[in-house]
Amino acid sequence: MKINFNNVVMILKNDFMKLNNYYSLPKIFQIFLFSFLVTICCSCKKYLDKTPNDKLSVPSSLEDLQRLMDDAVSMNNATVNMGEASSDDYFWTNDMYDALDLIDRHAYTWIYDDYNFGSDWSYSYLPVFNSNFCIESIQKIQKTGLNKTMWDNVIGSALFFRAYHFYNLAGVYGKAYDVNSYEKDLGIVLRLNSDFNIPSLRASIKDTYAQIIKDAEESIGYLPEQPQHALRPSKPAAYGLLARCYLSMRLYDDAYKYADLCLKLKSSLINFNGDPDISINANAPFTKFNKETIFYTNTSGFRKLYAATFALADTNLYVSFKPGDLRKAAYFAPSGKYFKFKGNYTGSASLYFSGIAVDEMLLIRAECAARAGKLTEAMADLNLLLISRWDKNTLYVPVSAGNAKEATDIILAERRKELLFRSIRWTDIKRLNKENYNIIPKRVVKGTAYTLEPNEGRYAMPLPKDIIDITGMPQNQY
Repeated sequence: MKINFNNVVMILKNDFMKLNNYYSLPKIFQIFLFSFLVTICCSCKKYLDKTPNDKLSVPSSLEDLQRLMDDAVSMNNATVNMGEASSDDYFWTNDMYDALDLIDRHAYTWIYDDYNFGSDWSYSYLPVFNSNFCIESIQKIQKTGLNKTMWDNVIGSALFFRAYHFYNLAGVYGKAYDVNSYEKDLGIVLRLNSDFNIPSLRASIKDTYAQIIKDAEESIGYLPEQPQHALRPSKPAAYGLLARCYLSMRLYDDAYKYADLCLKLKSSLINFNGDPDISINANAPFTKFNKETIFYTNTSGFRKLYAATFALADTNLYVSFKPGDLRKAAYFAPSGKYFKFKGNYTGSASLYFSGIAVDEMLLIRAECAARAGKLTEAMADLNLLLISRWDKNTLYVPVSAGNAKEATDIILAERRKELLFRSIRWTDIKRLNKENYNIIPKRVVKGTAYTLEPNEGRYAMPLPKDIIDITGMPQNQY
C-alpha cells in the first residue's frame, strides 16, 4: 500500500491533539514518521544507506520489519542521558555553568521545578513503538523453513529493544527497586502495543521490572548467539541486559547467572598494550564496534549539559588511577587545569557509549561472586580485566581481598573507574544507597553547595511536564 506523504502530514495537522496522546509523547508521531521515511528508504546492503523516495510505504514484509529494527538512528543512537547528567562523574566550573541554559542549570543542581526536559522520554518511546509495531506485524507473517532466521531475529530484536529501552527509562524515571515499596512506587509507562488511542498509565516499579525481565527472557529464544552486527541484539546482549537488570534489583545471584551466560558467549577484552582497537593517545582512542562491544548504543547528544567535549571529569576519580594503569591516558585528556573524558567506545570524542560490553559483564560477575563469598573467583575476574589495562613495562601486582566486604568494595571502586560515562553510575548510586553506602552527589556553584541525599525522591526524575498535562498521569513527588 502507498500513501501520499503530504496527505499523512495533513492528517497529523488536523488531528494533532489526538496524536499527542500517542505513547504519551508530544510530537512523537512526527518523529516516528521521519524515522519511517528513513527506514523504508534503507538499502538492504548497508545500515542506514538511504535512497530518495517521495512515497511512504507501510512496512508489511519481513524484510521491511527487519529494516525497521536495523534503523540505528531510532533504535540505537539516542538512549536516555539525564541519569548520567545528574550523576557525579563530572563537574562544571562557574564559567561553564554560566553558559548553560536554565533547564540545564536546574538539572545540574537537581532543581526540578517546572522541569520539561522531554527529549529523553520521547527518544526512548520511539524504539518502543517500533518494537511493538514489529511484534504485532510479524504475527501476520507465517514462519517457514526459508524465513525462520529472519523471522526469529525480528521478533527477538523487537522484544529485546522494548526491554532495553524500558530498563533505561526505569533507571531514570523510577525509584530504586525495593521489595518493601515496589508495589506502590511508580515506574514508567509500559506501552505494549502500537495503538495510540489507548491511554497511557504508569505501572508500578514491580510491574515495570517484571515486564523488562519477561521481554528479555523471551527474546533469548529467538536471538542468535552471534549477531551480524553489534547494532543488532543477540543472545549475549539479552543475557547482559538481564545481568544489568538483576544487578539494579540487587538480586545478585541472578545477576551473576546472566553475566556468566553472557561471558560464555562473548569474552574478548581489549589489551591496552597495542591492541588494534585502541590508540591510547588519540582524541577518540577506541574503535567503534570494538571487540568488547556486545551491543552498541550511544546516548543522545542534544544538550550541552554533560557533552563529552565540555564536561570535566571528577578530579578525585582522575587521581585514583595508579601509575601503570593505562586507563588514565586512554580515558582522559587535559582541559585547562582539569581533565575531560575521552574514553568512549563510540569512536567519537563527543558521543557517550551506553551499550553492553565485556568489561561491564566481568565486573558484574566479579561483584556478585564477591557478595556470595567466592573470593578467588571474584578476584580472578577483576585481575583478568585490570591486567588487560596495565602497562606491560610496569610490574602488575594482582589484587586480593580478605573477605567478601573488602572484595566487594574493591570491585565497586574499579567498576566506577572502568565504566565512566556509560549511563551506569546513576543506577549504581540508587542501588548502593539502598545498601547504606551513603553516596551523596554534590555540586558547588559560585560558593553554593547542592547535594542529593541518599534515597530521596529526586533520584526518580520528573516526567516531562507536557506529558503530565496531556495524560493526567501522576508526577514523581519530591
